[in-house]
Amino acid sequence: MRGIVLALALIGLGASPADALPVEEARHLLSRTGFGASVAEVRSLARDSREQAVDRLLAGIRTVPTVPPPEWVAGPRPEWSKYYESRDEVMRSAFNRAREVEADELRAWWYQEMVATPSPLTERLVLFWHNHFASSHDKVRHTDLMMRQNQLFRSQAAGDYRALVHAIAVDPAMLRYLDGNTSRRNRPNENFARELFELFTLGEGHYTEADIKEAARAFTGWQIRESDGTARFRNEFYDDGEKRLFGQTIPAGPDSHRTAIEITLAQPAAAPFLVRKLWREFVSPDPDPAAVTRLAAILTPDWQLKPVLRALLLEPAFWAEANRGSLVKSPVDLMVGTIRSFDLAMPATETLVNRGRQLGQRLFNPPNVRGWPGHTTWIGTQTLLVRREVLQQLARGQGVQPAQGGGEMMGGGMMMSGAMGSTPAVSTVPQRRIGRAVGVSGWTDLHKDWEATDDQPLILALRPVEAPVANQARVQRIERLLLDPAYQVK
Repeated sequence: MRGIVLALALIGLGASPADALPVEEARHLLSRTGFGASVAEVRSLARDSREQAVDRLLAGIRTVPTVPPPEWVAGPRPEWSKYYESRDEVMRSAFNRAREVEADELRAWWYQEMVATPSPLTERLVLFWHNHFASSHDKVRHTDLMMRQNQLFRSQAAGDYRALVHAIAVDPAMLRYLDGNTSRRNRPNENFARELFELFTLGEGHYTEADIKEAARAFTGWQIRESDGTARFRNEFYDDGEKRLFGQTIPAGPDSHRTAIEITLAQPAAAPFLVRKLWREFVSPDPDPAAVTRLAAILTPDWQLKPVLRALLLEPAFWAEANRGSLVKSPVDLMVGTIRSFDLAMPATETLVNRGRQLGQRLFNPPNVRGWPGHTTWIGTQTLLVRREVLQQLARGQGVQPAQGGGEMMGGGMMMSGAMGSTPAVSTVPQRRIGRAVGVSGWTDLHKDWEATDDQPLILALRPVEAPVANQARVQRIERLLLDPAYQVK
């Protein structure tokens, strides 16, 4: 009887609509649209219907981060002109090392933001766009430009897709990554035009080589001003002649790059291409053609992303049991999701950065312009061992150093020993989201009332592969669920 009462209290049936989300559906929605699902998040969302829950998540999308960025972001830019001109190898080596330190600080900052954010959906979308419009610090090297691009993705995370495509075409980091910075009227570079069609908007088979050449001409003339890292148009470098793109004429003039994008987005393949990518991100690896057509029709009138995301998350296929557990968690999803789900103390950020690299997801460094292929490519013989090791150490709170008195973690700081690293880190993550539980045992102490219900629906998308052990203590039972193969999917 006590278990029934607690279960009713959990989903708030006394004050909820008749179609309030059950625990399994609340967890499913949260894990697909964010990183994991904490008890508090599940309890809050389980009061709502599907529509109410989706609307609440979409209404919470942010355009600015919660965690302050590294201090160097607001400081003066490095003197790149001196670096380019110098032949002093010692100076150049020190300069390059400083940029790598900045890049790791930027990765650490983003991990902190993903853990701290009150809107995990925001960061899920920022990560989606980072993988869709992929560019890499290894080539860009200007760390501040990578940070600006990250903020561009956040500013339009669920906003105006058309505006986002226009912005990425002259984004300084993208100009460097796909060589638009050096594209000139007498030698137009085709890299951006090719990827714009193949990877960003249309997909293979929906353009010709002639379209690429004409679009490349339209994107000439852009250069990065080294003093402030902004993109500027240089008319003397621009091919101002008439162009022909997808059978349409682009008149001579300085706005041909904008016209080229508008013509591209008007192609019948554009909206379905993006919808299929969103489907693979949120629903399943195999988009449903009829649903893609319906969703594309929602997107095309004005290219606003929020309405199509709402429709996607309310698709029957999103909620179908057949699609539960159909997506493999990325390394970021696995680590951040575990920390958020169990309200764990924040590991030293360099730990997350290093583990992400070992597991094949180095933030701000997708492997190529196609981004991380994701899904089953995340799992291999070696990476699966590392994933289990990370989960074991997080679950057992190994190396956590409690604060002096009060039982709270100091600033969210955490030390991890052995393979997880040994350097303490003081986190800038707000206290409200971080550092309460030390391992699974700490989490169970915080949520004793959950014990009356089943832990499995809160932790796994599917039934566990490994058979349960009879009469096993709760902490060991939860650790067993974390190490079950079913925890690797969502």
